[in-house]
Amino acid sequence: MSVSELSIGWIGAGRMGAAMAGRLARAGEDVTVWNRTRAKAEALAGSGCRVADTIADLRDRDVVFTMVAGPADIEQVLTGDGGLLADPEHLPGAVVDCSTIDAETSAAMREACAEHGVGFLSAPVSGNGKVVRAGLLTLVVSGPEETWLRVAPLLELLGQGATYVGEGDVARLAKICHNVMLGVVTQCLAEITVLAEKGGMSRAAFLDFLNKSVMGSTFTRYKAPAFVHLDYSPTFTPLLLRKDFDLGFAAAHDLDVPMPVAAAAAAAVQAGVSSGRVDEDFAILLDLQARSSGIELKPEEVEVDDGLSGGGGTP
Repeated sequence: MSVSELSIGWIGAGRMGAAMAGRLARAGEDVTVWNRTRAKAEALAGSGCRVADTIADLRDRDVVFTMVAGPADIEQVLTGDGGLLADPEHLPGAVVDCSTIDAETSAAMREACAEHGVGFLSAPVSGNGKVVRAGLLTLVVSGPEETWLRVAPLLELLGQGATYVGEGDVARLAKICHNVMLGVVTQCLAEITVLAEKGGMSRAAFLDFLNKSVMGSTFTRYKAPAFVHLDYSPTFTPLLLRKDFDLGFAAAHDLDVPMPVAAAAAAAVQAGVSSGRVDEDFAILLDLQARSSGIELKPEEVEVDDGLSGGGGTP
């Protein structure tokens, strides 16, 4: 049974979009999905989603979620030819954008929606497809409070919670701050893990101790398997992390906020980019730290809990 009684349109059925739309449909919500590559949308039929032939088919929806690759994509699906806002006579009630885009693009899309009387929420997420499936996704949301109150029940269904942080596009800054901390914590974790291993401990043993202590976190548990097994299958690349550091420093400059610890971590991230390993996970910071410390890491064949199967937290 539907919790919200709102009809939902969904644009973007990539790994994240598919996981999120499928979760809403399995919760009993009325979800219709459009994706540029139709086969990806059709793959969601088994979760209870219907498939739209065109974006225009979503204009009668109470709320339309967007989860697309970047600024050019969100502009196309909202304001481009055949986009969601192309027909002033037929418009959705609200748009919730979960894509990773800059604040300027977000503000432009907000203005375009407002001109048509459509509420627009910025709702970037923390997590990946695995986190969504574990029910542990978190969202940070900004925009008109009345729109937030209307769609909040849907956002709660997507994971373990959504946080409303105010009007406008401040949610974009919140996500940038989140990702800057992601880099700082990962570099710190790399440094202390290498220190422990060079001192005679296995990575698995050290991280097990850390994750059981008050210093452990959802994120350190989630990243432990990659550190132990040296599995750098990408969830977030050094290039993407560098971009978010740059955005964070630009905001810090505008707001006169010194960030010395973040600056040191950003230098390590840049070293990762300069190494050419830009298609791997940013956990390669561990390898770089080991190399600069004079040791060569080898995978440890030890089973490691990532903290997701037990239902705690998001990366």
